[in-house]
Amino acid sequence: MSQADDLEAPPPSLQPVLLLGLLLPLMVALCYPFRHRLLAVAGRPPYPVTQTTEPVRVGYRPTLDPFAAPVLALTGSGAAPTARILAVAALDEHGENSLVVIPRPDATALFGLEEDELLDEDPAALFIPGNLDAALAYLETELAIRENTGVQQARRLLLVANPEGESDRIKALLDRHPGSVTVILLGAWTGDQVTVDDEGMVDAPSALHLPPRLPALSRTEARDRLLSILAHQKSLQKPPPKRRPSRRPQNKPSNPLKD
Repeated sequence: MSQADDLEAPPPSLQPVLLLGLLLPLMVALCYPFRHRLLAVAGRPPYPVTQTTEPVRVGYRPTLDPFAAPVLALTGSGAAPTARILAVAALDEHGENSLVVIPRPDATALFGLEEDELLDEDPAALFIPGNLDAALAYLETELAIRENTGVQQARRLLLVANPEGESDRIKALLDRHPGSVTVILLGAWTGDQVTVDDEGMVDAPSALHLPPRLPALSRTEARDRLLSILAHQKSLQKPPPKRRPSRRPQNKPSNPLKD
């Protein structure tokens, strides 16, 4: 070997270091996929995961449309919680296109409202008459006006009440105006009834097509939700337009001393 070759060749002690430097990147590249597989088996993602979807929120919203059946007569220990959530759903989800009528005694029993609570308010989607007789009188008058005037597009009407011996009157109202009013009843009813237990399990005629379990809502939660819905609806109502002051000159009263 010539002296020039000896000068170009690296010292023997450096050859393993150079070889290791060449092999190390190749080993890292080959082992990278295996690292991903090991982390996946261990249940850890190989890179940070960013959550882009919102968490599922469990709320009060029912799986049953309060207007699905003309009559829903509820009985059993879970009847009142079911009636609350259906009334709240009608106000919240159909508030602009419906009117919920609840006699004062039933509003007190279902939502814990005081005797004079909401008397000074005028919620557009809720009407609380003094008793069932007044509620039925209002519905009878309203539906008669619609029938006589030929109104086709009108708000849906929902009555939530205890029949209190007025089953025949309620049935006559439903027969006279089919499809124009829906009633949710708590108490004795001459027709089909739906039994709901503490867990919301349903025992109902198959013709009603109800789910096997109905949602529920406590009285405290229902009252808070009711007041919140009414406050929100009130905030959306447009205030009445202010009357502009007249710019016409006012006639001044004549002075009798000058006449």
